[in-house]
Amino acid sequence: MRLIFTMTKTAMLDNVKVILVGTSHSGNIGSAARAMKVMGLTELVLVAPQCQVDEQTLSLASGAGDVAENARIVETLDEAVSDCALVVGSSARSRTLEWPMLEPRECGEKFIQEAEKGKVALVFGRERTGLTNEELQKCHYHVCIPANPEYSSLNLAMAVQTLSYEIRMAWLNKQAGQYPEPIAEEYPRHKELELFYQHLENTILKTQFISKDKPNLVMNKLRRLFSRSRPEVQELNMLRGILTSIEKSIPEKK
Repeated sequence: MRLIFTMTKTAMLDNVKVILVGTSHSGNIGSAARAMKVMGLTELVLVAPQCQVDEQTLSLASGAGDVAENARIVETLDEAVSDCALVVGSSARSRTLEWPMLEPRECGEKFIQEAEKGKVALVFGRERTGLTNEELQKCHYHVCIPANPEYSSLNLAMAVQTLSYEIRMAWLNKQAGQYPEPIAEEYPRHKELELFYQHLENTILKTQFISKDKPNLVMNKLRRLFSRSRPEVQELNMLRGILTSIEKSIPEKK
């Protein structure tokens, strides 16, 4: 018996963004678009691409040219994920940047759970160097594909295909009723989190908890703390209220 999976659009899959940062080869955009469309994903965002969508893009897209041609182009990762409540960056495991990690299957399941409520983003870095530490710190989680450690070379399209597959499988399992309905937490979008981090940094600068010379030493650890705990919208509003009350209690300098 032959099984046929249809490519029917759903709100959940439509809420999944695939973001490519600094892509340098136009063919990789086409190959990534093809990998996405096969798995039912259609929203592609290009951050500061070093190439254009051209004939090679469309050739390697092989029927998914619409995904590549409709890709939104932005200058910064902040702009690309500003409306997203969940951002996951594809990364090799790092000893220098400890961050909450997901396995690919966990990543797929979390995306489908949270895509019911709003936009979510899967972020891929440059072909040679991946995502910078600063870009990775804008993600709630990192996801690492557990490839053969003796030969772990995955090209960009392969990585997009692997993680898009896990998202699709999680969606199919949900359609089959294998996952319980998620708890309806409401998480802040990326732009709201960034406003909180700015508020937090300004406040602890005023209290002299951190130094103006090296604020990132502490702020990077605080970002990691809040990424791990993932405060909900009401909790974030409460934290900002606390920061505001602290600011009001600080004597103004004459």
